[in-house]
Amino acid sequence: MMISLIGMPGCGKSTIGRQLAKRLHVAFFDSDQAIEQQQGCSVRALFDQEGEARFRDLESGVIDDLTLKSDGVLATGGGAVLRMVNRLNLRQRTRVVYLNASPYDLFVRLHHDKNRPLLQVPDVLGQLRLLHSQRHGLYCETAHFSLDIGRPSVATVVNMILMQIELG
Repeated sequence: MMISLIGMPGCGKSTIGRQLAKRLHVAFFDSDQAIEQQQGCSVRALFDQEGEARFRDLESGVIDDLTLKSDGVLATGGGAVLRMVNRLNLRQRTRVVYLNASPYDLFVRLHHDKNRPLLQVPDVLGQLRLLHSQRHGLYCETAHFSLDIGRPSVATVVNMILMQIELG
């Protein structure tokens, strides 16, 4: 089974995904890392040089490829749900978990982060609130189940995901 993690930037998809994959003894995939390897540059550089639309095109291709794998854990980029094709591929081909964190909790984690292109703005908390309001419904539509993660430990979130998966 392929498990996909979706949610806002900074909610812990990659960190939690690595630990979940380790616990399940399956491969871990990160769509942003796959794009960086494919293109030979960072996501931020891609945004700066080629724009968000080009990045989203690359992201859709990577998600299409990765969701065809039979086993593993996939951490997606925060904006992966913006395109319907990604939502459909994730929902139909994988078991999707929405890691829901409040904009304030994300702000506490991310306000000094210089690597996230959409957060390089004067009002990071305002931007996180805006992104959350734009994306929350798409995350809910795509996910098989949602976890309000707040600030528990990575191990706690991994255990919560494993319990949800066992419940079916």
